[in-house]
Amino acid sequence: MRKLLFLISISLISSIFIFAQSSKEESIKKLSLDKWQWMADKDVIKMDKLFDARAKFVHMSGTWNKNEELDIIKTGRIWYKKATVKDTAVELIGKTALVWHRITLDAVVRDNVVISEFTVTEVYQKQGKDWKLLALTFSSVRDTHEIKH
Repeated sequence: MRKLLFLISISLISSIFIFAQSSKEESIKKLSLDKWQWMADKDVIKMDKLFDARAKFVHMSGTWNKNEELDIIKTGRIWYKKATVKDTAVELIGKTALVWHRITLDAVVRDNVVISEFTVTEVYQKQGKDWKLLALTFSSVRDTHEIKH
């Protein structure tokens, strides 16, 4: 009887942990997807709250800090018109979340309309009650590239 109760207790605890982990992954995924819409809308107020003060952004033409990225978006030097997300993977490690997206990005860069395939890597950190974006890196890839889950 004790063994049975012990096994049931372990099963319940495991189930709760798995559900909580899955719920956290889904909330990070939603936050990241919301970010793409905020970028399209040029909503620098929401992005300012999301981006950590020390965040770095790696693009095809350079690396910028938070203030530079927000200015680029605000002024329209890069307009992330639409990110079509084809696949997403999320991995939680302690207070760190790693997010990978396969996207087709429709953008306007220096008055040129461009459509590019990217794998985007994002790093988030739990700070108090909020998640903060620490890094966002665009990697140019073929359309056939797949994220390994």
